[in-house]
Amino acid sequence: MNTVIFRTVAPFLTALMLLFSVFVLLRGHNEPGGGFIGGLIAVSAFAILGIACGVAAVRRALVMHPMSVAASGLLLAVASVLPSLFKSQAAMTSQWLEFTLFDTPIALSTPMFFDIGVYLVVVGAITSIALSLEERESD
Repeated sequence: MNTVIFRTVAPFLTALMLLFSVFVLLRGHNEPGGGFIGGLIAVSAFAILGIACGVAAVRRALVMHPMSVAASGLLLAVASVLPSLFKSQAAMTSQWLEFTLFDTPIALSTPMFFDIGVYLVVVGAITSIALSLEERESD
């Protein structure tokens, strides 16, 4: 299924799916979605790119090694627990940081950072597995 049309459309489809995965990630706590589902959508996008253009194209798109992405996500998820511990509250109690940027109020929460960490862990770990399987198949 490596047609010219598929190879041409795959990068655009990948970009669209990655954008949708970020949308699903960011709407996570108020509606269905979150880091895990958003990460699976992103991995699917990279899988489509890998099938169409090869493993090298996916590695160029990721910039970092997939396991480094997973490790940074795990670090971010663990770090999101620390603010509640420093305030002597139960682990994973939501903490909020509110500030104004260009007259726009912005509220950041520790659950959002936890979800981003889960997103990165899912993307890094499953992409690493998929790329290793794809490399073995092409040998």
